[in-house]
Amino acid sequence: MRVLVVEDETRTAALLRRGLAEEGFAVDVVADGADAVWQATEITYDVIVLDLMLPSLDGFEVCRRLRAAGRWAPVLMLSARGAVTDRVRGLDVGADDYLAKPFSFEELSARIRALIRRGAHERPVVLDVDGLRLDPAARTASRDGVPLDLSPKEFALLEYLMRHPGEALRRTAILEHVWDFAYDGTSNVVDQYIAYLRRKIDKPFGTTQLETVRGAGYRLRTSARTD
Repeated sequence: MRVLVVEDETRTAALLRRGLAEEGFAVDVVADGADAVWQATEITYDVIVLDLMLPSLDGFEVCRRLRAAGRWAPVLMLSARGAVTDRVRGLDVGADDYLAKPFSFEELSARIRALIRRGAHERPVVLDVDGLRLDPAARTASRDGVPLDLSPKEFALLEYLMRHPGEALRRTAILEHVWDFAYDGTSNVVDQYIAYLRRKIDKPFGTTQLETVRGAGYRLRTSARTD
């Protein structure tokens, strides 16, 4: 397993290198944010340990640029700043975990092992499907740069569809993920909200991206058709 440690504090970087090497990891260390972006873009890592306060680019920007470049190695963000707002921002820009300094090396090592088990699968911070763009953290959505005014339930429905592009999703699956077990409303609520969503994401733009799959449910096409 190959780990990139991004840490500008010499003593901490040395301790992390030695400790992780003793556990059998191959460890690379960089001390600058811009260097970290280059290194993690050119080399495939199993996990990245990323300090928040860095020269040139801070950890937030490093993580954001890596995700924008399609680099999905799990990121464990480190910081002496333990404020909730910092943790939230770190996770929202694409970090997978956040550990406040000072920390126990045993805990850091366990978190790294847990992140490696999850793997480096794609998990974009902002969803983008053929002109549709949705930012779950900022709670914004748009098509071709035009903002979409969605209700909370419409937003949740669109997010679920965009996380499964090209898949035929049954009404029962949509109901279970977008609503909940306590829902006792009308049985055709999914059809109703699909209709609401079409009037906002398709019809004004002359597309039919959200389509009905007969006998199966609904699908968000990965290539919209222009009417």
